Amino acid sequence: MGALHQGNMEREGMLVQSIYYGRIGSEATEMLLERFGRDGSFLLRDSETVQGAYCLCVRKAPFVYTYRLIHDATDGWSLQQMSGVRLQSFRTLEMLIESYRRDVPSGVNIASMTDPLDKTHMQYTNFGQELVYMEMSSSSSVC
Repeated sequence: MGALHQGNMEREGMLVQSIYYGRIGSEATEMLLERFGRDGSFLLRDSETVQGAYCLCVRKAPFVYTYRLIHDATDGWSLQQMSGVRLQSFRTLEMLIESYRRDVPSGVNIASMTDPLDKTHMQYTNFGQELVYMEMSSSSSVC
């Protein structure tokens, strides 16, 4: 992980830190969300094609939708639409994610985000380095 990403993550809140998976590829992302998520599950990873950008990946069966989040030193973080148009900017990734979780503005095409796929519930097993998801014992969700 580069210094840019590490520095950004240190300034982010617990939600972003818990869903940030770093430099995992799109195939690994899809496997995680398909295997351990449900409709509305989401995670954050590094963009494979744009340095310093992140991808917000949301499961809406049968697909995993990926949205690029880009940073501007002046304006902050924003969601980049397919047309390349940047939308409303936010000071932090957490503010951006929480805003789109609560209310998606008209004209913004983004899948509903309900369940963060918390990486702290993942662990590697010794045999085959397979990811295992540890379910929370509490039935209440943490925002």
